Amino acid sequence: MEVVLRKYQDTDIPAMMRIWNHVVQESNAFPQIEQLSEEGAKNLFYSQTFTGVATVENEVLGLYILHPNNIGRCGHIANASYAVSENYRGLHIGEKLVRHSMKVARESGFLLLQFNAVVSTNAGAIHLYEQMGFQRLGVIPKGYLLGNGNYENIILYYIEL
Repeated sequence: MEVVLRKYQDTDIPAMMRIWNHVVQESNAFPQIEQLSEEGAKNLFYSQTFTGVATVENEVLGLYILHPNNIGRCGHIANASYAVSENYRGLHIGEKLVRHSMKVARESGFLLLQFNAVVSTNAGAIHLYEQMGFQRLGVIPKGYLLGNGNYENIILYYIEL
């Protein structure tokens, strides 16, 4: 399976929206509660510094958005979010997306990549980030509202690019 990583195209939006909305619906990784409409998806993906997709034979398997984590004097720090189709998890698509986003972030002039809210129950993401050399900054107790109504800790991570 040859995975191609590239900038998204408008024709990718329906598949990207399905993947994104599924992660939102799972209620254990993204902070959003509302699902994206087609117009909302177009606006979200277009407004990023970079939106990338992982494809096999032009089928979108995953995506990421990359943007500044802050403005002004902190504008050199990037932030990103990743989503992989549930049918393709465990096949290192997420790792490919993270590596690609780090390369694009460097090329875009960012010096660091920071994740503000990795849910402590997201073992796959935590394992990946720590294996890739991301540094754990700390924990915010009960910083994330799970879909079941319970609160879970969130972990902040960063890596120098």
